[in-house]
Amino acid sequence: MLNPIDIRFSVAPMMDWTDRHCRVLHRLMTRRARLYTEMVTTGAVIHGDRARLLGFSAGEHPLAVQLGGSEPDALAKSAIICADLGYDEINLNCGCPSDRVQSGAFGACLMREPALVGECVAAMKAAVRIPVTVKCRIGVDEQEPRGALWAMAESVSKAGADALFVHARKAWLKGLSPKENRDVPPLDYPLVHELKRAFPAMPMSINGGLASLAEARPHLEQLDGVMLGRAAYHDPGMLLSVDPEFFGEPAPFQSVFDVVEAYIPYIEARLAEGARLPDMTRHMLGFFTGMPGARQFRRHLACEAVKRGAGVEVLRAAVTHVAREALAA
Repeated sequence: MLNPIDIRFSVAPMMDWTDRHCRVLHRLMTRRARLYTEMVTTGAVIHGDRARLLGFSAGEHPLAVQLGGSEPDALAKSAIICADLGYDEINLNCGCPSDRVQSGAFGACLMREPALVGECVAAMKAAVRIPVTVKCRIGVDEQEPRGALWAMAESVSKAGADALFVHARKAWLKGLSPKENRDVPPLDYPLVHELKRAFPAMPMSINGGLASLAEARPHLEQLDGVMLGRAAYHDPGMLLSVDPEFFGEPAPFQSVFDVVEAYIPYIEARLAEGARLPDMTRHMLGFFTGMPGARQFRRHLACEAVKRGAGVEVLRAAVTHVAREALAA
């Protein structure tokens, strides 16, 4: 294992959400949180358009790439590619329950094959010098969680994994949709705490159902880190509090209004390259949650950003709905 990586706070990898536009926006609000790409399969890494699938901005560090796959050789080759591109960490997906990963026999399916996961981790560790980590569930389908999770932790620990991120729910590959798998299976936080006590040397972070920073913080009394997903995406403004509350450092900006202004140069640069405004502003719809004018802000972006030729003036106009209410208060 390398020197321990700081996993105190992470934003979870989320398909269709944590693209590079999202990560740039999140990085404006926290310098210290670890950020993750969407899952990228080994086939896409090796044979696909790497600039499109794996491109990132220098300011996104510390940044991890999440790989999907189950063949040690392909994962090792993919890890080398990603390390050469400058990623700070390789994370193996052992928790996604979608039909796509089931047909490919990876993701959450790997909870049934801890020995294979260990082989995959060992192959990547031998191939690269950056940290290799694993994100898993507490089991799948009819598995007994304690047995499944302990077997996974033991296997990846022996293989030299640098951290384990545990989504504290089972994944039901039969009978539940991917969306239902994020809510329906019950959470079992105490089991993850117990796992950490059983594997004290393994850096460990907990994920699943954490709705706020206040709800996440107590887990740090027993674990090395917390990972928030949907909560951080739907209310991204909370990320401004991460550096002060979790790292004892000042927030990069004082307010969400400042973050919007700081994001505009990035938007302008991407628009000049041919990107579409809604591909970037969709990650901002959760801004100003609970503030007067937030609904008008979202409506303005939803209606205007999609129009041909829409530029940053649309975003500025949307923000005025909230700024006007803030000045009047």
